[in-house]
Amino acid sequence: MNAIRPIRILGLDPGLRRTGWGVVSIEGARLTHVAHGFIAPKETLPFAERLLVLFEGVCQVIALHAPDEAAVEETFMNNNAASALKLGHARACCLVAPARAGLPVAEYAATVVKKSVVGTGSADKAQVGWMIARLLPTAGPTTADAADALAVAIAHAHARKARILGAAA
Repeated sequence: MNAIRPIRILGLDPGLRRTGWGVVSIEGARLTHVAHGFIAPKETLPFAERLLVLFEGVCQVIALHAPDEAAVEETFMNNNAASALKLGHARACCLVAPARAGLPVAEYAATVVKKSVVGTGSADKAQVGWMIARLLPTAGPTTADAADALAVAIAHAHARKARILGAAA
């Protein structure tokens, strides 16, 4: 009997203040928690240095946990164009770091992530955190940023499984 090789997925929830990250492993239908955390550059640093801290932090997570694939949450567009642009820079760090490491990178809208994990695209952060605690009980307590990142990783696990099943049909 052939053993299915576990796949590690890195989920990223971009933010300038705190970028959440979470790594899960999937082996067949089994989903397990590997690690999670957040990267929080000092707000007193110049903007370019904050972005460098984010980029290097994601690179360190990749080096430490050796994911096979990455998934990034798309940014929520708000009415403040300057804030949206700055958040876009943080998101770019989350896209470029895994791409530089040779990982395939998927992107998911927040509503898709929430629907995948909670069952509704309008779930709030508390509901996402509650479901992460149920789906990944070994994760222990998580920050909202890390819970969101783990949710992105889970959404990607579900989406990739659906693609694989669809291709087999």
